[in-house]
Amino acid sequence: MLYALDQINSDPDLLPNITLGARILDTCSRDTYALEQSLTFVQALIQKDNSDVRCSNGEPPIIPKPERVVGVIGASGSSVSIMVANVLRLFAIPQISYASTAPELSDNSRYEFFSRVVPPDSYQAQAMVDIVKAMGWNYVSTLASEGNYGESGVDAFIQISREAGGLCIAQSIRIPREPRPGEFDKIIKRLMETSNARGVIIFANEDDIKRVLQAAKKANLTGHFLFVGSDSWGSKISPIQDQEEVAEGAVTILPKRASIDGFDQYFTSRSLENNRRNIWFAEFWEDDFKCKLTRQGIKYEPGRRKCTGDERISRDSQYEQEGKVQFVIDAVYAMAHALHNMHLDLCAGSMGVCEKMDPVEGRMLLAYIHSVNFNGDAGTGVMFNENGDAPGRYDIFQYQMSNASNPGYKNIGQWTNHLRLNEEMLWSGGDRRIPDSVCSFPCENGERKKMVKGVPCCWHCELCDGYQYLLDEFTCDMCPFNMRPLKNRTGCRPTPIIKLEWSSPWAIIPVFLAILGILATTGVIVTFVRFNDTPIVRASGRELSYVLLTGIFLIYLITFLMIAEPSVGVCAFRRLLLGLGMCISNSAMLTKTNRIYRIFEQGKKSVTPPKFISPTSQLIITFILISVQLFGVFIWFGVVPPHTIIDYEELKPPNPEFARGILKCDMSDLSLILCLSYSIVLMITCTVYAIKSRGVPETFNEAKPIGFTMYTTCIIWLAFVPIFFGTAQSTEKMFIQTTTLTVSMSLSATVSLGMLYIPKVYVIIFHPEQNVQKRKRSFKAVVQAATVSTHLSMRASEKQNGESKVEPDRSQ
Repeated sequence: MLYALDQINSDPDLLPNITLGARILDTCSRDTYALEQSLTFVQALIQKDNSDVRCSNGEPPIIPKPERVVGVIGASGSSVSIMVANVLRLFAIPQISYASTAPELSDNSRYEFFSRVVPPDSYQAQAMVDIVKAMGWNYVSTLASEGNYGESGVDAFIQISREAGGLCIAQSIRIPREPRPGEFDKIIKRLMETSNARGVIIFANEDDIKRVLQAAKKANLTGHFLFVGSDSWGSKISPIQDQEEVAEGAVTILPKRASIDGFDQYFTSRSLENNRRNIWFAEFWEDDFKCKLTRQGIKYEPGRRKCTGDERISRDSQYEQEGKVQFVIDAVYAMAHALHNMHLDLCAGSMGVCEKMDPVEGRMLLAYIHSVNFNGDAGTGVMFNENGDAPGRYDIFQYQMSNASNPGYKNIGQWTNHLRLNEEMLWSGGDRRIPDSVCSFPCENGERKKMVKGVPCCWHCELCDGYQYLLDEFTCDMCPFNMRPLKNRTGCRPTPIIKLEWSSPWAIIPVFLAILGILATTGVIVTFVRFNDTPIVRASGRELSYVLLTGIFLIYLITFLMIAEPSVGVCAFRRLLLGLGMCISNSAMLTKTNRIYRIFEQGKKSVTPPKFISPTSQLIITFILISVQLFGVFIWFGVVPPHTIIDYEELKPPNPEFARGILKCDMSDLSLILCLSYSIVLMITCTVYAIKSRGVPETFNEAKPIGFTMYTTCIIWLAFVPIFFGTAQSTEKMFIQTTTLTVSMSLSATVSLGMLYIPKVYVIIFHPEQNVQKRKRSFKAVVQAATVSTHLSMRASEKQNGESKVEPDRSQ
């Protein structure tokens, strides 16, 4: 301050013919003591009543008027400035601080006469928020020394981070003014309760910073915490001394400053002889040179070196310009420029202080202070906003112990309304990758965020499972029925469509059986046509045999339609032929068994043959039975025209990767069974007639082969039902059911072909001598022979049941 006053008073262009003086007081960094000292500034403004005071001779006393203070420079600490500002406001004395940064001092309604050449902590807090965001952190804790500086700084940081969004405070811890033993260990323990919040924003005094670092080192947490320190930490060595490893990577902030070369020359030339006006200089001299001055009333300490007075600053001691020098000089110059501009306006043309400035009106001087705009000794602009605050300009430092070329604090960027980082950062162990300080890590692809209530930066990641995809970062939604999610579940993709391929094992076996069956059936038909007029062919009932063989052929043919790619035409033929082949076969066999049954039942009563046993009648009966099936199918065509569908539900397992849409005809399991139900009724009826006709000698008819055919066919279809319906929940339902159906139909056709026609073909081809005309017998002879055969069968049955009585054979 004295240096600045000397510079101003020696400047002919600044306050010419006016000399600035100063009354300098020590606050001892205590707000209560500063309040007491500040009362001396306002003594001249306090009107005292001296009317009752008299000298010994009765004359009124002559009391010298105290010097009037027009403005105050200081203080350094925010709590001290707040206390002093409350007093100076009452007497309208402007105040300019060079280091107080508490945000509450920007409140113009409470501290209207306060200004400062340093930016408030609200700017500092904004810069620290920008630093935290630039490093990708969203979850940090705060530490504050109890008092205006620490608490208001943290409050400003929390408020700005809340307004900016995307940044959450894990814990906000206050360090007591007088911490108890173990207090800092508890603080570290509390910080570790939210260990993900590695970033720690610290607004604290030097001593508290040092003790926090000590506690972290004691807890073996070196490298865990990532400190972001305010200007109270800045680039100072004392807070991190002996704690360098814990402090490594700490990012700190300091109002932008520059070294004043002129002050270095001035201060290093000061000595005890030429600086007696500074009453604290002797105390500084003793502390700087580690010696003791001989002063009156002060006892000499043995063992301590005596000061010679010949010591020189920077030569005999380490010297580094104190960080606040620039701001002290700027504050003094700001007051001087305000007085100069005020003098130009009020005392134009007059030398010295004119009447209009004696006394100086405080509110007017404040307006001039707020309007100053000049470049200080450091070359930076000095100005104030409407709240008396200087613009925010900060240097950003990082403590880099691993920097081999230049270990220590390194300037890594600046902040002037926005952050600029221009140097690479180094972290614990020399790592160049920015450590994480986040509550929750980003969710993986296909995972949604489930927010933690009350903490917008914390969430749990939940997988969009099944057929869900990620609609937005918080919501899973179901894909449309014909789609499945992408592998990363960021959207949906069409579900692949499949059908039963000819190359599938499920198709090869049925097709092989069908081909064999078609070849065998064709062979039988060709044989019967070739030997159409032979006795065996004629005896088997040529007309119904050809009808029955046609049905067997269609049963084999349906296999190819069931495996072919579904289309409208294929679906139509499936409906038509699926039940028609069985219906034709069963109708023909039912007509045969019914004819045989009626002939021999009629023979028991009369020798007159029954009606409708001629070949023509048999064909008519068969076609009537077949027409019922055709009629039902054509009604089905009219009600629900055949068409294809894609079934996305049948093959929809829990894992969507295996989901498939199945191209199929519009035939449900129920409609398929209904399509076959009429044929099954014919089959059961034919089986009943076969059972009733089991006593007819095989020499005379086909009743027994038809009976065996029906029994076997019933067994096949009884096995078909549980297999068909038991696979309803299988992922390969369509393939299994199609194979089961086609194989069952082929087996039933093969049984009919093998039981009824293969023996005849064998005789026709390999034993033609047996294919000759036998003696014709009348209807009555046939019936009598059948009756005798029935009685013999009954007697044999009775003997098997244990009866020993022998009846005479009356048939002889």
